[in-house]
Amino acid sequence: MDVNVLQRQFARIGARAQVRWMDGRRIRGAMALDIGRDRFGELFDIQVSNEAPADVEVLHLEPKQRHLLLMSRSETDEKHKFLCGHDERHWFVAAVPEKSAVSTVRTAMEALKPQEIVGRQRRLQVRQKNWNRRRNDAFIRQGEWFFVPDPQLIINSKLVLTNEPLRRGGGKPHMVEFLYRSGGEVVYVSAQKPNGLTQGQFNVLLSRKPEAKHWAWSTLRRNPSVYVKGRVRHADHATITLRDWHRVLMNTETQAAAMRHVAFLD
Repeated sequence: MDVNVLQRQFARIGARAQVRWMDGRRIRGAMALDIGRDRFGELFDIQVSNEAPADVEVLHLEPKQRHLLLMSRSETDEKHKFLCGHDERHWFVAAVPEKSAVSTVRTAMEALKPQEIVGRQRRLQVRQKNWNRRRNDAFIRQGEWFFVPDPQLIINSKLVLTNEPLRRGGGKPHMVEFLYRSGGEVVYVSAQKPNGLTQGQFNVLLSRKPEAKHWAWSTLRRNPSVYVKGRVRHADHATITLRDWHRVLMNTETQAAAMRHVAFLD
């Protein structure tokens, strides 16, 4: 890995990058990526293990879009790809799902879209030049969240929540003015079973361990359809206003094994 070449390529999209060799116990695997900050502002922080360093290279870049596609290759030839770029106000890193054939910035951006979004933009014949706009006929996007209009949705107004967060992991939440959840699978959650049990799993547990019924259970819904309306706010993005109900979809980054190497969460 030629650090000088890497830094020059990041400079072509208007970004700074630093490479740091780290104790392997401090990072997960051969490398880690984050957005750091120093007295000059934001920069891409590429951390590489001293013990089993990854080779990191830029596969493709789009200077006008201020995006590039980065690939890491471990000593065992494990490859991961990351879309690095600028979105509205800040730099970001997104892990690209490995199942996708990705070699350019454009194909990486498509791989990060949920299948429903990809199919919808084709059905509506959205021009390819508009596929990656934050707003087109198929969707509105804010960060990692896609919003698909569903003006015919019939809701139970008693179940509408106000000022609710949309959050991925421990990142800063996107605050939604109105939110409605529908469907999904009921799961039982307790301190002992934080990931939740389905109804069948819950029944089996109680039959085998009757005392578990005293574990202060609460019921939640796993994978419900989520709809939002009104203002959607986030510190790093311009506020958007949704006039009608929109279904919420998240990008596919969490499907990537490379996600474990990304420390950045917006």
